[in-house]
Amino acid sequence: MRCTRRRILGPGRRTGADVNDEGAELERLWADYKASANVELRDRLIVHYSPLVKYVAGRVAVGLPQNVEQADLVSNGIFGLIDAIEKFEPERGYKFETYAMSRIKGAILDGLRSIDWVPRSVRMKARAIEQAYTKLESAQRRSPSDAELAAELGVTETQLQSTLGQISFVGLAALDEILLVGGDRGESLTLGDTVADDSDGPMAAYEVEEMRHILADAINRMSEREKLVLSLYYYEGLTLNEIGQVIGVTESRVCQIHTKAVIHLRSKLGAADRESA
Repeated sequence: MRCTRRRILGPGRRTGADVNDEGAELERLWADYKASANVELRDRLIVHYSPLVKYVAGRVAVGLPQNVEQADLVSNGIFGLIDAIEKFEPERGYKFETYAMSRIKGAILDGLRSIDWVPRSVRMKARAIEQAYTKLESAQRRSPSDAELAAELGVTETQLQSTLGQISFVGLAALDEILLVGGDRGESLTLGDTVADDSDGPMAAYEVEEMRHILADAINRMSEREKLVLSLYYYEGLTLNEIGQVIGVTESRVCQIHTKAVIHLRSKLGAADRESA
């Protein structure tokens, strides 16, 4: 992670001893808060981890319309941080930052969904591209090129790239969005239905492993550039602008490559859902 956290012990140049002291004090702070649920102790944890909110908000803001204020994203993210602090269980051995970033992002996305900021026409374009992608990949047994995708949609490659730029922020899906309708009784599957249950079990473990195989297969079908963009963005934590500097293209082009890669993954997951229905 590239963000830096604010020290509990105060500002100043940090030594190895300072880092050890901070870690020990942070552990004590967690222990005291979980034992007492004291609001003042919770607030100290919020201040300490608040840079995480700015970091996540900055990543979510990439590709959003200019009318969406980053300050609003941060405000919503703070609620996610508070929720994470209140529900976190240190004794389970998980890293808080990883747990909190998921909660923070979820709170930010919930805030965005509540204002319905994505035009219906843009969502329709995203769905059309996803369907075309699924059709071509099923027929060709490989990831379609931009030219093939554009031809299937009846547009030019320039128009396709423009559309990918427009829908780069449509990956924020509501949990009640219907992914699949089918089955003998016409059951519907929503995105919320695909969220794993908190309880562990053999079936949950199997589903996680199966999902990994599906995603691994989908990623292997991508171009090397798409693989690199996903790796730098999700594993290395680089921004789209930083990725553009690494691979020598503009930030908008990286955004388009990222969007196409995400559409590819969504189409594979959708196909897997239909096969299992």
